[in-house]
Amino acid sequence: MSTKTPDLHNLPISQRPPLSWRRSCKAITFFILFNLGCLMVNATQILILLPIRAFPSRWSRDIYNDGIHYTKGAFGCLLILMCQWFAPTKLSVTFETDGKGRFSPEEIENAVVRGPNGEFVSLNLPIKFVLIANHQVYTDWWYAWCLTYFMGPRGVHRHMYITLKKSLQWIPIVGWGMQLFNFIFLARSWASDRVHLANHLSNLARQAEEEDNPFCFILYPEGTLVSENTRPISKKFADKMGIPDMRNVLLPRSTGLHYSLRSLASRIPDLYLIDITMLYPGIPSLNYGQDFYTLRSIFMDGVSPPAIHIHMRAFNVASGVPIGDLSTRRPTAMPNNEHRAQNQDIDIPESEKEQFDEWLRELWKEKDDSITRYLETTSFSLKEPQVVEIPLKLRHKREILDAFCFFLPAGIIYFWNKLR
Repeated sequence: MSTKTPDLHNLPISQRPPLSWRRSCKAITFFILFNLGCLMVNATQILILLPIRAFPSRWSRDIYNDGIHYTKGAFGCLLILMCQWFAPTKLSVTFETDGKGRFSPEEIENAVVRGPNGEFVSLNLPIKFVLIANHQVYTDWWYAWCLTYFMGPRGVHRHMYITLKKSLQWIPIVGWGMQLFNFIFLARSWASDRVHLANHLSNLARQAEEEDNPFCFILYPEGTLVSENTRPISKKFADKMGIPDMRNVLLPRSTGLHYSLRSLASRIPDLYLIDITMLYPGIPSLNYGQDFYTLRSIFMDGVSPPAIHIHMRAFNVASGVPIGDLSTRRPTAMPNNEHRAQNQDIDIPESEKEQFDEWLRELWKEKDDSITRYLETTSFSLKEPQVVEIPLKLRHKREILDAFCFFLPAGIIYFWNKLR
């Protein structure tokens, strides 16, 4: 009697069979194409956009900013294309209907845009938001960026920002590109990072409002992956504070998120906080995600998750998140220089910090409980959820060229030849 061979994604990476020669060839192809795409993005930024920015005029600055948005969108398309060609999967999205940040049935219906044949088109969600999530695997950022491609009528992937370690900004080519993407580099010292983070986010928010562009800032409140090393640290901190530890996630750190929301909300009146819970199939309860999924195992070894399960909540920051009193920080109430000084000097009252910390911890407790429920019942909610399946594929074939930054240099060369 034959036994069924388990799917590879259910096995820890260490127990999987070696790669076949065909898979090895695909891995080499992925490595070449992905790095070619990154190189094209960086070359477009450095060789075309930076010289344009050197001109001291408004039009050159506008072209430069639009070009940077294009290259950022190109990188987002590249991420989806690599999934489409080398690691096929889908996003399986559900919406919270019971707890904090819940959606009503009408809101869920309005949030999912479908075509004439019922096929998925996009998610009609707010396009200016902070995205927070649990952090289980290093690929979390990859799939979160892919999700933003489907949000709004044209996607938000061109207008995404993240925080990174300061040392990463000097990595040749990649680090330069991340600087040009206007990502935020932090020294992991809150005394210096607080001012830099608040001012950087305020400037990005002001630019998004002035240009009427989407805005997405991705932050992981846990600060790091759930792992064998970080799990005891979370437990130790919980014991020190006299609070229960989490089972599937780490205790969130509220300070960075709190300052970020306050810095952004004073510039973007309709700012939203979107919280997603992300799970990968095949990871048993109390196991660690990086033992089953890494960038290499997914894209080089070809063992991709059959689906990435995403459970979504949404909060209007002004009315649904206790970030504290912003009346003294509204930019309309003071000159720009004074507002910048307040970003640097004002401290959040301790009572407001404690209120936000408790709110975030309660949200994370609901997240932790929903993960336990999903592992036991394959459902995040008590009620039967409506599942929206989003194949990770580009909408248009021309976006394959976008992924390699073809259109921007081609367009500039075309108009240059016209002007000669």
